[in-house]
Amino acid sequence: MTNDFIIESVGKRISGDIVWSSNIGLSMRKWRETFGISQAEIARILGISQSVIADYERNKRQPGSLFIKRFVESLIQIDGRNGFKVIKELAKSFTLNFSFIIDMRDFVTPLHLQDIIVALDGVPVNSTVNNDQIYGYVITDSIKAITALNGMEFYQFLSISFNKIIVFTKVTSGRSPAIALKIAPIKPQIIVLHRPIRMDPLSIYLMDKEGITVIVSFKKNEEDIMKSLRSLGSLSES
Repeated sequence: MTNDFIIESVGKRISGDIVWSSNIGLSMRKWRETFGISQAEIARILGISQSVIADYERNKRQPGSLFIKRFVESLIQIDGRNGFKVIKELAKSFTLNFSFIIDMRDFVTPLHLQDIIVALDGVPVNSTVNNDQIYGYVITDSIKAITALNGMEFYQFLSISFNKIIVFTKVTSGRSPAIALKIAPIKPQIIVLHRPIRMDPLSIYLMDKEGITVIVSFKKNEEDIMKSLRSLGSLSES
């Protein structure tokens, strides 16, 4: 199953490629053909005539950002009927195939530490308090992350988590995330540990030393965490 994070990340890459292109029409055609979709099929999804798509691809019309978003969403929608075959291949080429990421979103309006604490039924467990603006979140299965990632991939993961909180689920004591983050060149300001069996004093010490705020969430399960974070203000869908 392809999760929302991968779909949205690939969609952003495609949209950015189209907008950045010096020939927008040619770029739209390139991506349509990459997905193996005809002009008629995507026009039907968009509710417009095939000739309009042809005009965009020949640069006789200039699409706005909203239309480009709808165009890319339509490509993804059609690919979804085929099991997201193209999306999965693109994710591999974009180095986005992080199977341990449960959900990842951006907030439209930046939030603060207290907003996160309340939303996650959370309790701060160390003395470091970071109340800078938070721009999004990543929910990750800590066991899968530990077993799947090598060093370089972990740094790539942290780079896409910049200015976001990282929620670690399936945590026993918090020691593994703490040790991994201690040696990482890029560090999150806030991490959330979901219902650890116990809190390891060493992990608290390490996170204080690295200037990372640690929150323990008492939400019932991963789904409740995701629902609560998605409900915080308006979330970017792209």
